[in-house]
Amino acid sequence: MNRSVYRWSSLILRKMAEEINKSEIRSSPSIIAKSRSLWPSVLRWIPTSTDHIIASEKRLLSLVKTPYVQEFVNIGSGPPGSKVRWFRSSSNEPRFINTVTFDSKEGSPTLVMVHGYAASQGFFFKNFDYLANRFKVIAIDQLGWGGSSRPDFTCKSTEETEAWFIDSLEEWRKAKNLSNFILLGHSFGGYVAAKYALKHPEHVQHLILVGTAGLSSESDTTYEWVTRFRATWRGAILSHLWESNFTPQKIIRGLGPWGPDLVRKYTAARFTNRYSPEGVFTEEESRLLSDYVYHTSAAKASGELCLKYIFAFGAFNQALLNSASEWKVPTTFIYGAEDWMNYQGAQEAREQMKVPCEIIRVPQAGHFVFLENRDGFHSAVLYACRRFLSPNPDKEPFPEGLVSA
Repeated sequence: MNRSVYRWSSLILRKMAEEINKSEIRSSPSIIAKSRSLWPSVLRWIPTSTDHIIASEKRLLSLVKTPYVQEFVNIGSGPPGSKVRWFRSSSNEPRFINTVTFDSKEGSPTLVMVHGYAASQGFFFKNFDYLANRFKVIAIDQLGWGGSSRPDFTCKSTEETEAWFIDSLEEWRKAKNLSNFILLGHSFGGYVAAKYALKHPEHVQHLILVGTAGLSSESDTTYEWVTRFRATWRGAILSHLWESNFTPQKIIRGLGPWGPDLVRKYTAARFTNRYSPEGVFTEEESRLLSDYVYHTSAAKASGELCLKYIFAFGAFNQALLNSASEWKVPTTFIYGAEDWMNYQGAQEAREQMKVPCEIIRVPQAGHFVFLENRDGFHSAVLYACRRFLSPNPDKEPFPEGLVSA
């Protein structure tokens, strides 16, 4: 295929996706957003919609035994005087954060869970039952992800992009009338959670960062490898795609009706567990998660476009490491022992932090430690929150099998 034909084909696919995305509209904050299209789902190039996202979420969460309430929390069209670009949308339509709240015992501490990049709150579906026994668990889809509103992403700087996520999270907190909660974030969600705690420490009792981004170290061998790779022609091409904001989701959209099959293959390959002959998921769990991942990935591009403004090529970012001395909230870092995010960055940050900090490594798990070694992850979370759960937190033993870094 010559270059002009390739560019023409790419343009057509992109325009088709844009037209389909424009067909999706939201109704009131109290009911599910409804999408409308001139074409039946089976005839669409991208066979998804807002309805599909929420329906796939409900199917996935049907595996959770703890009752929950799903709601669209209205965060308005933006806080007064905000300079964040999405708040200056010409439509002035309100935005919503998709939220699930699980039943809990009265008086339980509140645990707010924030997903990572290319994910949504449903990724925690294997953890909700266990954690809801000890906490009031609230999980959200960040703005521009999952079933939350997907405004046009018009941020043009790191500052604007960070404000997009931090300010929308704060408006959600206000709408939910929350304070004094434990904030847990995974990967990019950990980055957002830490940045939020830096700006609003008065609301966060404890910070739990799971395989968090933002702690890259120049002494890390991965950084050295990325630097060398970038100098190759393959690295130059991938670096150009990164700077062009070419995301994995664009590939899924470009494949149209073949997208779901690609996601199924990816999910099956990504969540194999060499430590467990049973694997990470049952056949039903894998099928429901794949369906959920497809619909949340193929929908309108929004929050995913933050990538190049937050991370350098290779997901390199030192922002949290550089601000470690400013942290005001006690923090626990949790890493899978095989996590590609290096825990040594957390060790460097701890040397500068003026608040209590601990680092826990969970064996037989990688970046998705909460799925790959659920028991170890749950033990790490309970230990991190021992002062909210135990009458004698100082006497709580360190969990057997885990490693204190």
